[in-house]
Amino acid sequence: MIIIIGNQKGGAGKSTLALMLANYLTNDKKCRATVIDMDYQQSISQKFDKAKILENAEPYQVIPANLESYPMLKKLLGQNEKDITIIDLPGKLDDDGLMPVFSSADLVICPFAYDEFTFESTVLFTVVLRKINPAISIVFVPNRVKSNARYEIMAEVNEQLSKFGMITTVLPDRVDFQRVTTFQTPLSVLPVITPVFEQIYTEHLHGKYEVTG
Repeated sequence: MIIIIGNQKGGAGKSTLALMLANYLTNDKKCRATVIDMDYQQSISQKFDKAKILENAEPYQVIPANLESYPMLKKLLGQNEKDITIIDLPGKLDDDGLMPVFSSADLVICPFAYDEFTFESTVLFTVVLRKINPAISIVFVPNRVKSNARYEIMAEVNEQLSKFGMITTVLPDRVDFQRVTTFQTPLSVLPVITPVFEQIYTEHLHGKYEVTG
């Protein structure tokens, strides 16, 4: 299965969400996962390299890559039907190299915030994605939501996005999300993120990708 974490809007929390999802799938659900880091900042790859010096065997591999190298990577990573590939996308839509990624993906997880600019970017990203891959499943994750977010705006945005896919429970804006590594997610944020990933897992992954034996 190929899961892409994406949104056209930068700063939506894609990389942190990709890390937490990889940690959840490998540690909690015993799935076999690989993360492809296509984000320009390569923050996941940097954390992975740093953690390798300090920790034991890695629970999953992180591969730094770019859009041009994706077709070759896909052939290498798609050999086992139980493998899950998580792709942290660059925050843009103006590159033809995105088309093979969009076309091959089974699920997109799209973090977003409740503000007008992010909402418009999220809808544009979704429309382009669906045009390239009409069958793809879409999950929207309200991310970095501040405590003073207006209920009226949240309700209106949810109504519009629900036309395209599932909306999970909210992830609040918390400083300790920055302490996520490629080995573990801080215990302090587990009660917040677990319900979100359980929703996604139950709907799209349950019974298909656990490694048994």
